[in-house]
Amino acid sequence: MNTPRTVLVIGGGAAGSAATILLRRAGIAVDLIEAKDDWNATAGSGITLQGNALRVLRELGVWEHVEKSGYGFGAVGITAPDGTVLHVAEDLRTGGDDLPATVGMQRPQLQRILIDAVRTSGARVRLGVRAESLAQSADKGGDGVTVRFSDGTASRYDLVIAADGLGSTTRAAIGITDRPEPTGMAIWRIAAPRPAGVTRTDLAYGGPAYIAGYCPTSESTLYAYVVEASRDRASIPADSYADEMRGLAAHYGGHWPEITAHITDPAQVNYTWFDRMLVEGSWHRGRVVLVGDAAHCCPPTLAQGAALSMEDAWVLTQMLTAADTWDDALFQAYYERRMHRVRPVVEASVQIGQWQLDGVRDADVPGLMGRTMTMLRELP
Repeated sequence: MNTPRTVLVIGGGAAGSAATILLRRAGIAVDLIEAKDDWNATAGSGITLQGNALRVLRELGVWEHVEKSGYGFGAVGITAPDGTVLHVAEDLRTGGDDLPATVGMQRPQLQRILIDAVRTSGARVRLGVRAESLAQSADKGGDGVTVRFSDGTASRYDLVIAADGLGSTTRAAIGITDRPEPTGMAIWRIAAPRPAGVTRTDLAYGGPAYIAGYCPTSESTLYAYVVEASRDRASIPADSYADEMRGLAAHYGGHWPEITAHITDPAQVNYTWFDRMLVEGSWHRGRVVLVGDAAHCCPPTLAQGAALSMEDAWVLTQMLTAADTWDDALFQAYYERRMHRVRPVVEASVQIGQWQLDGVRDADVPGLMGRTMTMLRELP
């Protein structure tokens, strides 16, 4: 059989953009649709990219832009609530010794870099468009998918890659019933000016929150966050978000008073529950295959969400471009290869949070983190 040459990517986040760029580099025709008109170009506060994420970004050809736009560092500090530094640990370079251990970035800046790379790739992009239905075709041996779109058009593809996130409608449409489940924690986030002394991530444990932390994202910015037990979001008025986050952050010392002074605009504060999900058995049905958060998600306790998502895209596109035939055996091999790596990260991320929820004081958090990050140093 000839290798199929037309792919639809649903979702223009990190995973969808990565898959699009790599498939276009291989000469495969790609359409990318994104439900949001603005392509998420202004959403989010900050993101922590560890070395294995940087490795994929280098493969995408955007590492130099990321390096110039973000803030690289190689250690994490553990502090008391009053700001006293208790321990500083060197981060493992999971992307190899030629890349920083960690880069913090403003999330919208990363998205804009990926958007530019997708457009440069020559993919056809349609914004504000959703896939309304997917019909696996019976012609040509059942090797295609006819997709009807929200703008009234329809097209047939050899493969559909679902990169439409946690609430993936594609996942549900192909009969996979898994859905994200809350872990019991939630996080407040905001972007703010970076105090001159902030040159790494610092994490404070204790106080009114489970974790209070920040990550530098450029020479002048950082993003700050506090983690608490999850509450009913409907009971928290949106116009009180700044007050809520500032009330928690005010209990922390060190650089926090300077950061807290900038928590004033509720529209700039994001509140999100921690979720977990791991689709078991397979990540495909016929010629529709899941990547990224559509297949798995975990709390950001190891800062691996975007990294795993982009790794999915990298591995899948490697396998697609190397194969003469795209079939169930190929997609199952993709699933098995990724599960070997994704499962330990999801489980470790959830376990770290659960230890905090349960008040386990002698939990081996450093050991679990060290083992997991060592595994991630290997190529996916």
